[in-house]
Amino acid sequence: MQSVAAQVIKGKVIDAKTEEPVIMANVVIKGTSIGTSTDLDGNFSLDAKKTAFPLKIIVSFIGYQDLEVEVKSTDQEFIIRLKEDSEMLEAVDIIEQRLSKKQRESALTVEALDGRAIRETPAPNFYEALGNLKGVDLTSASIGFKIINTRGFNSTSPVRSLQLIDGVDNQAPGLNFSLGNFLGANELDITTVDIIAGASTAFYGPGAFNGVISMTTKDPFLYQGLSFSQKVGERALSETAVRYAESFKLFSESRDDFAFKINLFYLRADDWEADNYDPVDDSKVDRTNPGRYDAVNIYGDESLASNNERESFEDVKFNNRPGLGIFYRPGYQEIDLVDYDTRNFKGNINLAYRTDKDLRFDYTLNYGTGTTVYQGENRFSLKGIQFMQNIVEVSKKDKFFVRAYATVEDAGQSYDAVLTAFKMNDAVLGDEATWNQTYSSAWSGAPFRFANAFQNAANFNVASPSFDSAFYANEYQDILREYNELLSNFHDSLLGIISGGRPLPGSATYDSIFNDVTSRTFTDGGSRFYDRSALYHVMGEYKFEPFEGYKMRVGGNFRLYRPNSRGNIFDEVIASSIKTDSVGNVISQEYRQISNSEFGFYYGAEKFFLGEVLKASFTLRMDKNQNFDYLFSPAASLVYNLGANHTFRGSLGRAIRNPTLQDQYLRYDVGRAVLLGNIEGYDSLITFDSFDYYRSQENLDRDNLDFFNVAPIQPERVTTAEIGYRGTWFKRVFVDFNYFHSWYTSFIGYQFGLDPRFDPVFTDRIRSLRAYRVAANAEGLVITQGFNAGVNYYLDDHLSVSGNYSYNSIDLTPKSNFITETFYKDELEKSSSEDPIVPAFNTPKHKYNLSFSGRDYKPWKGKDHNLGFAVTYKWIQGFTFEGSPQFTGFIDTYDLVDAQVSYVVKPWNSTFKLGASNILNNKVFQVYGGPRVGRLAYFSVLVELD
Repeated sequence: MQSVAAQVIKGKVIDAKTEEPVIMANVVIKGTSIGTSTDLDGNFSLDAKKTAFPLKIIVSFIGYQDLEVEVKSTDQEFIIRLKEDSEMLEAVDIIEQRLSKKQRESALTVEALDGRAIRETPAPNFYEALGNLKGVDLTSASIGFKIINTRGFNSTSPVRSLQLIDGVDNQAPGLNFSLGNFLGANELDITTVDIIAGASTAFYGPGAFNGVISMTTKDPFLYQGLSFSQKVGERALSETAVRYAESFKLFSESRDDFAFKINLFYLRADDWEADNYDPVDDSKVDRTNPGRYDAVNIYGDESLASNNERESFEDVKFNNRPGLGIFYRPGYQEIDLVDYDTRNFKGNINLAYRTDKDLRFDYTLNYGTGTTVYQGENRFSLKGIQFMQNIVEVSKKDKFFVRAYATVEDAGQSYDAVLTAFKMNDAVLGDEATWNQTYSSAWSGAPFRFANAFQNAANFNVASPSFDSAFYANEYQDILREYNELLSNFHDSLLGIISGGRPLPGSATYDSIFNDVTSRTFTDGGSRFYDRSALYHVMGEYKFEPFEGYKMRVGGNFRLYRPNSRGNIFDEVIASSIKTDSVGNVISQEYRQISNSEFGFYYGAEKFFLGEVLKASFTLRMDKNQNFDYLFSPAASLVYNLGANHTFRGSLGRAIRNPTLQDQYLRYDVGRAVLLGNIEGYDSLITFDSFDYYRSQENLDRDNLDFFNVAPIQPERVTTAEIGYRGTWFKRVFVDFNYFHSWYTSFIGYQFGLDPRFDPVFTDRIRSLRAYRVAANAEGLVITQGFNAGVNYYLDDHLSVSGNYSYNSIDLTPKSNFITETFYKDELEKSSSEDPIVPAFNTPKHKYNLSFSGRDYKPWKGKDHNLGFAVTYKWIQGFTFEGSPQFTGFIDTYDLVDAQVSYVVKPWNSTFKLGASNILNNKVFQVYGGPRVGRLAYFSVLVELD
């Protein structure tokens, strides 16, 4: 026997059946009062002090059988599996088994999805299951690109949220946001997913403006063996996932000191098709317009040139082209422009080594590639996109870590579907202005003379003195409606005559032009975009306890962005050679290398008072981007435990968001306008309204134009106050609700304007015009508030009923009160409901989810088989989704039902699952301009071998 002073016994306590951590389990040295309890991950550290070895420890937790374990030395590290006590389970508080202490006592609003919840969700995958959580909004731009948002301002480009995988930012460097889980984690490797809603800059850095999605993967020292899953379903869905992990002794003789894991994932499916052929939201005409219209998911038909205005009396009379009206070029449907064959491959390797002194070294490689559809200002076919991360980390649990990683991306053969249609039309029909002139001239000219034919059929004459403005406003409009079919036939005939050579999808000519356009980059006159951007990040944290009961931590980070788009996305072109090849491609260009760096430091402290009744926390963070001033983000919180079953929390925090690379350096032509970053400001743009008035006057006068400047972009700020409650009632009902109130300033949005070039001789006449969308800050104050409530009722240890409700609202014209007058007086005076810069809220005001589930039913006595099921109903109130002008419109109110039934055969270590999302096939838009999302039924098999 040996006697050792102050030696520590370490281990992990897990559920023998689910292998999930058992939180707050008691670990006591037998025959003594020396003990401890497990943490949020099931880990424990017990100081044996002067107790002689070997000794025995007793591990216990309510609802489980006590387990006695012999410990021969502190060189051992235990994984202790507790088995359920079926008799005791009938009497215990079931909520204690299903809700973690982290959920109950967190100062932040945390929604969690653990490993068991992932296996039991009726959603097709864990990422879509997040949309069932309280206060979480899920948006589907395609079957491969799902977006998670919280606290409003939802977008298909979620720049206000941060997605972490084991603490590593998962964003694509050129986009500054994550592509959902398309390049993320393998579901087999996930232990928990936490969504921290609200302003979290002080805790997670400047990217955590509206929330954080934090995924934790399985430690190969703790989760070993082979796991395999296969899923098949509708839309030719086929999903294969494999995880293998092992550990062994490399240098240590007492315990495994080296471990590794390998994850592989492959998905293939037929994507939903975007086939909304309604007129765009700001269309001047509807479907009945004889000269056609601009449809949402038909591209190249947009009317952008200035020589297509035939809607005023003066236009009709001056041009003598009655019946012409507004007309549109033919376009191409999205289904003929993008690759709907979704494919996704992800691979992950982790190597881990730990010393006897608990130092740990990790190297991780993440790789992802695939093809899907992304929606931003336009719709993009992400084809062969690649993403790679190399991560190194040294750490000591609960003491410190230093982590460094590099992320690089390659856009592959990705291209802009909308711009492709423009380029293809231009290649065949000529540019829009030239085509418009040809079309309008042919309308009234020989040999067709449709204008005369229309006048003869309708028995009127625009040259007649009686054709005045009153006639135009009344009788003429009636004639247009009466002869709509005739005019439609005339327009169809004219289109066939002047655009008859336009290639149709499926033809060899179409394929040739399409391949030519999508193979050339933007700067070479095509629609493919080049992006090989990178980011480099290093961060560290140290935890210490300078005084008993005071837990503190300090940390910092440095990040370097290195965008590389060769002028296709960012403003990198210095000069272009005027030499071109035989098809007009630019032979040579010179580029500048953009670099953008930022760093930050933080300090946090927490202390319990009155035992563990009251916990106070404070965090202060400082961030500096090379282009902006120092910014500070303080946060403070209180958590009060009223007995064992009721927890109250309150917090006040400030968050900042640095402008993205695109906000600073973007230069991208989407057809309708050129999108500009705004690091230096922009001068002398004119408003659209003043330009419309200017050109409507008989005498052109530049004094009728309203000029404005756009100040350089600045960081965005928000302050959020929040209160909440979590509690257990009657041992079976868990209630959780929170209310938040946020004050936003310097909102980053966009200012639209026109940049004119005046004739040097006739100085009041505009020679050329270009539309710009410039990144800008709102000057006013914006207030949002929301309320989220959830209730879980556990009928017994098998059945549960749950529901949650979310309310969100925005106020662009806040009222004067003590807070706004004291802290936001200047912004309050500039607030306006018409502020064009404030980004779209894009969030339903009301929504709720209802669920009924069962687990661990034994259909046959004597057999170790379990049956489970889950049904979820969700209702989302309609709202206006504001994206680009092409993709803005109303999302109708909709409801969905997801359901699954699972069967676990323990002797086979297998789980069989049959389910469907949107089982009633209620096809709905979740994002305007995106596809109608319908049912996705699936069947999966999961095998887990130790």
